[in-house]
Amino acid sequence: MQVYLSVTPGQLREASQYGRSFAHVAYRIGEDSSLLRQSLLLQTQGGLLSVSDREAPLIQDPEKLSAAVLRECGRRGYTGVVLDFEELPRQDRQLFAQRLEQSLTASRRTLYVPETYIRAAPGAQMLLCTALSGGTFTQHLQEVAEQHGGAARLALDIQRLRMDFQLPAPSGEGTPLSQETLETLMAEESPSVFFSQDLCARYFTYTRNGETHFVLYDDADTLSQKLRTGAAMGFSAAFFAFPEVRDLLPRLFPRKR
Repeated sequence: MQVYLSVTPGQLREASQYGRSFAHVAYRIGEDSSLLRQSLLLQTQGGLLSVSDREAPLIQDPEKLSAAVLRECGRRGYTGVVLDFEELPRQDRQLFAQRLEQSLTASRRTLYVPETYIRAAPGAQMLLCTALSGGTFTQHLQEVAEQHGGAARLALDIQRLRMDFQLPAPSGEGTPLSQETLETLMAEESPSVFFSQDLCARYFTYTRNGETHFVLYDDADTLSQKLRTGAAMGFSAAFFAFPEVRDLLPRLFPRKR
């Protein structure tokens, strides 16, 4: 399994100490179907191009944008592209994903797309989020793999889980916690922490104002186990967002010497 750290140009130097392959979060879609790029180090080569659709205009010419992405891949030696698309799929985005997949396949490069775009680009690698608050982690991965032709066609989007659920929580939705908030809460409550084999995450409970809370979170050990589980099942790749795991990198990955 290939493991990538998603980094901005400003994070690359620090992240490079840990010797990972990188998805370069430096690209977005501009007017007139152009590809806009942040300043990258001249020596930046290899890894993946990661392009965002945040606040992007209509892609009027998918062919033009796809060609621009392919040229940048050739210039930087990128082996593939990540569509970091957060908005609901629109026809222009879907047409771009479809055209880009064709271009990348022809050049023997890989496209990684969110689950919402896999129908538009069925030959791409689908990103599967690992942050589950219910069910069974391993079973979930197995079920999705079966639905999409095997784990080799999937990549793990390993998101660090830190969530506070007020019980009962029938919707399965909780309140996201920052690392600072989580650490403060644990210092105040001094809880007994347990490991959930099903969710592959740590948890504890506490009571405040007569209400019971259930806190679910990841640490370096749970994230490593999720990575090992995916690798054992045959997932093609895994992605960590650098800001999410910055404090855990010394434990997740050995520092380069």
